[in-house]
Amino acid sequence: MPKTAADKIWDAHVVKTDDAGRDLLYIDLHLLHEANTPVAFDNLRAKQRTVRRPELTLGTEDHVTPTIDTGQDLTGTVAEPFVANMRRNCEEFGIELFKLGHASRGIVHVIGPELGLSQPGSTIVCCDSHTTTHGAMGALAFGIGTSQVEHVLATQTLPMTRMKNMRVTVEGALPAGVSAKDVALALIEKIGTAGGQGHVIEYQGSTVRAMSMEQRMTLCNMSIEAGARAGLVAPDEVTFAYLAGRRHVPTGEAFEAEKEHWAQFVSDPDAVFDREVRLDATALSPRVTWGTNPGQTVPLNSVVPAPDSFTDPVERAAAERALAYMDLEPGTAMGSIPVDAVFIGSCTNGRIEDLRQVAEIWRGRTVSSGLQVHLSPGSEAVRRQAIDEGLDKVFAAAGVPLRAPGCSMCVAINGEVLAPGMRTASTNNRNFEGRQGPGVRTHVVSPAVAAATAVAGHLAAPCDLQLQG
Repeated sequence: MPKTAADKIWDAHVVKTDDAGRDLLYIDLHLLHEANTPVAFDNLRAKQRTVRRPELTLGTEDHVTPTIDTGQDLTGTVAEPFVANMRRNCEEFGIELFKLGHASRGIVHVIGPELGLSQPGSTIVCCDSHTTTHGAMGALAFGIGTSQVEHVLATQTLPMTRMKNMRVTVEGALPAGVSAKDVALALIEKIGTAGGQGHVIEYQGSTVRAMSMEQRMTLCNMSIEAGARAGLVAPDEVTFAYLAGRRHVPTGEAFEAEKEHWAQFVSDPDAVFDREVRLDATALSPRVTWGTNPGQTVPLNSVVPAPDSFTDPVERAAAERALAYMDLEPGTAMGSIPVDAVFIGSCTNGRIEDLRQVAEIWRGRTVSSGLQVHLSPGSEAVRRQAIDEGLDKVFAAAGVPLRAPGCSMCVAINGEVLAPGMRTASTNNRNFEGRQGPGVRTHVVSPAVAAATAVAGHLAAPCDLQLQG
């Protein structure tokens, strides 16, 4: 029978199937961070269990750690108890941990690919919904809950019900200024935040094939915002070139053998998907969210929609609530909306290509006076590369320091929050109420739009800066 790429990976990892048809999957890589793991380890201790395969588990400190220079002294910070717990747990159970100051530390979904740990055909889990990012490598990667973390730690397996398959085909060349983030936002607007529920979304088409690996990671990262269980791009020569030479990837003849193995994890030409969605890349433009979920998005050159424009009563009510929270009036031009802050970073857009794009826009310009601009790379490796390329000097000249890596202002659990009522353009993945602090109004955008907005002081695309001279 013809199979999808996701089903091929799934079938290769089934240990056994129970009478109810639920599969026990073997897990190749288990990633941990300090925010969501303490209970799982406490349960292991209570049941006197060990970690089954500690060498297949990796921890990092990213979610609650500060991105300002603390000299690694966390005394009195929000991070102190979380980090202390994480270090104790990893040491006791023999798990490698990238602590503050470690050269490989960074956001969990940034360091997995850059170290070559995330590989095609593998199963990858983490107690974090944006584990979908790793699907860009041709892996089956998804977030899990605390009880599932315990199960994987104890057994290196996970009982799962098979996911459905959705194919999203994107064709055509992306217009100038349009990025993978805009593709993702356009898709979520089209299918809704529950449109991918229960599915693995496989991204296909000429647009996706032309994307770099970092762009593919952004696309897969946002899959969870469409309600999908996972996102995936089948491995190809772009994937293999990205992986070549990375720390945990074999070299020489062994690498050629791995490529041959990885190459099998593509969907058969006649594979049947449970749902098909198509996007015309040539019709896309830079986008921005106007509401309080990633599906409430419009082109940046359009206006705030009116609740009456939604025929579905649930969507209409959601729009009314969103506009009240965001303090926006229908018909307002999106490009006229002023912001108080800009955040650039996160597991969605904190990689070197994102920082290069920001630097190109800021070169010879300065950010708007009085605007809070927060720039945090996704990993120590990204930060070092940015410095090696002189990007930090461009940022400094624009009036923005390059901070330490971490989840930072993406999620308000680390003390890096904005004041109630502030409006921000953010490259993170979510614009939920309170996501970046109580009462904070978040507009999710691409790095290019965030950079242009920081200069203009209002929501803007790079082309708007060119028009202004």
